[in-house]
Amino acid sequence: MSATEGFWPGEARPATEDKDVQEPDATVSEPEPLGWPQPHEEEPETEAESEPEPQQASVAEPEPAEDDEAEEPEIVPIGHAPGELDIPDGVAVLEGSPSGADRTVGLVVSRFNGEISNRLLESALEALAAAGVAEERITVMPVPGAFELPIGAMALAKTRRYSCVVALGCVVRGETAHFEYVAGEAASGLQLAGLETGVPVAFGVLTVDTAEQAEARVDRGADAARAALEMADLFSQVRKQAQAG
Repeated sequence: MSATEGFWPGEARPATEDKDVQEPDATVSEPEPLGWPQPHEEEPETEAESEPEPQQASVAEPEPAEDDEAEEPEIVPIGHAPGELDIPDGVAVLEGSPSGADRTVGLVVSRFNGEISNRLLESALEALAAAGVAEERITVMPVPGAFELPIGAMALAKTRRYSCVVALGCVVRGETAHFEYVAGEAASGLQLAGLETGVPVAFGVLTVDTAEQAEARVDRGADAARAALEMADLFSQVRKQAQAG
């Protein structure tokens, strides 16, 4: 078909001389040629796409005011301290007195940590002198360390020459378990010496964490000496009561 004979789709076909050619049915629509641009139907935008949802402004919540912490009462640790007992009237009481009259005292002292041991010994000797113990009735037996204190105390007590025995020494905690073994065995051994012999054995051994703590407690030597004298007097009363009864 020549360019002059062409027509656009939808235009009326021009009349031709050939009458035998039948006109196409006007009701039948001719197909559009391939490649004809198809109209693009755009989908309507949704509300979420057309109108973005406004972001809610973050409102900083006020931090709750911290309540003032209640001040905890200071707890005073309970230490080993003397006290008085309330004993009802009419009850028999046996109570010793730290009197040194007619008493002989043996002191077994550890040379280990000698600076502290010397001050413990000095404190104990002053207390014995104040209690009336004559100097010639006091015997001092040095031993290598705190571990040897129990066997030294046992040896003195078994002679039956001493009214009481005072053990003095110092064990300072170190980096190993040595402290627990020495301190524990010294305490249990000294108690055993008193139980087996019936002679009062006073525990004047410092078991501390630092040398400073030991220096602050050198007066425990005097405490141990007075405790030994008191127990010696008490044992004397028990024996007299047993003999009288």
